[in-house]
Amino acid sequence: MSTIPNRWTKATVYPDMWVDPDGDPRNTDGTSPDGEAETQLEFIRDYRFTLRMKCAELDAKQLATRSVPPSTMSLLGLLRHMAEVERDWCNWITEDEHRPSLYGGLDAAFDVSTADDDMLATTLADLEAEQVTTDSEVAKHTDLGARLGESQIAVRELQIHRIEEYARHRGHADLLRECIDGRTGQ
Repeated sequence: MSTIPNRWTKATVYPDMWVDPDGDPRNTDGTSPDGEAETQLEFIRDYRFTLRMKCAELDAKQLATRSVPPSTMSLLGLLRHMAEVERDWCNWITEDEHRPSLYGGLDAAFDVSTADDDMLATTLADLEAEQVTTDSEVAKHTDLGARLGESQIAVRELQIHRIEEYARHRGHADLLRECIDGRTGQ
């Protein structure tokens, strides 16, 4: 029987936070972006960063720790899944030939139960590269109503979908991290 880790946080100002406000790299000191596109991008950047924060200070083995059977979800699986999702989104909006899956498909990204440092480094590099590629493609379209790709998805709809996907998986990451070492926070 496994032991349940004690809940803990590094925050001292507010006990339900991941880090103290003064040390939070996402803190904009109350300055919000101007415009719809800029607001969408800020949310995407913050959710991406939060996912990375939830994975910080864990080794490859810890990141590969699955939640509860029969689920195959793990933090490493989430990172791999998001790399696949970023690639998939980019395929939605480009007229180029679709790039193949990185790990065998969106759900196949979770089919990893063990990991080493090389796999982790590759996963993080894949995720960053796919995020940069998708961001670059989206940045080409300043009209949020423009319809792109075969599916004719509007830029605005794609951006909101990106926010939703990261937000949902950020919630999963909260629970997965708490199961691994008890760390909690927003």
